[in-house]
Amino acid sequence: MHVRLDNPVDLDAFRRHARQLLASGVPPDHVEWSEGPASEASGDLFGGAPGEADAFELAPPPSMPSAARHPVPASFVALCADVILHRAPQRLALLYRLLWRLAHEPALRHDPLDADMMQAQLMAKAVHRDIHKMRAFVRFTRVADAEVGERHVAWFEPDHRIVEANAPFFARRFAQMRWAILTPERCVEWDGQALSFREGANRREKPPPDAGEQLWLTYYEHIFNPARLKLAMMRREMPQRYWHNLPEAALIQPLAEAAGARSQSMIDAPATPTRRIRAPMPLHLLPASGAAPATLDELRMAAHACRGCPIGALATQAVCGEGPVGARHMLVGEQPGDQEDLAGRPFVGPAGQLLDRAMAQLGWARDSVYLANAVKHFKYELRGKRRIHKTAAQREAEACAHWLDSEISLVRPQALVALGATAARALLGRPVAVQAERGAWVHERADGLPVFVTLHPSALLRLPDGERAEAYERWRADLARAREAPGSPSASVAMAA
Repeated sequence: MHVRLDNPVDLDAFRRHARQLLASGVPPDHVEWSEGPASEASGDLFGGAPGEADAFELAPPPSMPSAARHPVPASFVALCADVILHRAPQRLALLYRLLWRLAHEPALRHDPLDADMMQAQLMAKAVHRDIHKMRAFVRFTRVADAEVGERHVAWFEPDHRIVEANAPFFARRFAQMRWAILTPERCVEWDGQALSFREGANRREKPPPDAGEQLWLTYYEHIFNPARLKLAMMRREMPQRYWHNLPEAALIQPLAEAAGARSQSMIDAPATPTRRIRAPMPLHLLPASGAAPATLDELRMAAHACRGCPIGALATQAVCGEGPVGARHMLVGEQPGDQEDLAGRPFVGPAGQLLDRAMAQLGWARDSVYLANAVKHFKYELRGKRRIHKTAAQREAEACAHWLDSEISLVRPQALVALGATAARALLGRPVAVQAERGAWVHERADGLPVFVTLHPSALLRLPDGERAEAYERWRADLARAREAPGSPSASVAMAA
């Protein structure tokens, strides 16, 4: 007897035909299963009108074995739902053979080593693995559509017939965007409301790369950890047959080849500063409540114990200024960063290194200036294990203002250099548009100290590579003007220019 499924993944049709065969007492070796459109020469048993099949199912012959009336385990129904998605043509015969045996051999459900059952379970496992790979390796590309607006289109080549079974996952995951996944055999599209399916597509319909692909490649390259590279495991989890559809695959070989050298550079790099536990503060050494610190050491201890705003409770330590008392210039930044918080020193992170580079090019010794910050504790938010800098709120900067005032009075500089908007506001007591007021001395403080406004070096680090060189040269020119105290002949010439 010949039984055909028009849709190769139609589980309901398979169950209907299988029940009919079982009810008729047709053994598995008397059934030939096929799939796809019917041909005129085919004379299958259930090729007649639907009414005939329904009548046949509803009126099984009296000679139907009693075992065939027994229900099969629910786990077998779930197994059928997975195995029918497998591409192997013999899967239908295998499932019917298992159904027949479950009906006639009740002990089969308790035999974990049965060859037929093990083969079906291996097929189900392969289908589940293919479903997982599709979810992991689908890469959408943004496409502009004149009719429906922006769409996201992906191309994927599954091993098995999993598109319809996997489509609801993508509909839930990307419910807010219009998308389509093209495969050689079946395509699915989501319009924001419902899923629709159509016949397979040609690989030439795959859209060209968009700007998001380059962003993804940059991200992939930067998260690559050469010290954890395991090529055998990577090839097992990301088989090479998927690589030609993955944009990041082009980076795998060069990254893998450079992994040894990069790992060695990580080993040779100096150790990162150890995070120190906040030490107990001897209360008898702190200045009396309301009294200004008499020395910079007293200032550091008092700022370390400060809880005037929430930042102090989360930072490792207060980071006060560094440099000689009586320095000609005090350079004031915004707040300590992650590395400054761990080291307890100002301007030792990437921004500080850029400042050191500019000062060295100008012949301006770092140990000749006093470096400080308007806010004394590191404000951050956690992203995984990383602490990401967050700008201090205005009330947090105001809570730190008296520490900066005490620092200025103890250091007694001749001029102040504000690096960034937070520092400029703390020194001038008003909002400052840095780009509009940079490069000039401002005389507004009650103590008479002049303030020079320019960018914080971290602002340069955030610029695109193409703009950074020009911005750096302009910023270094600002520092060159700031180096000359106002009123000196060279400063007057610079201001006149």
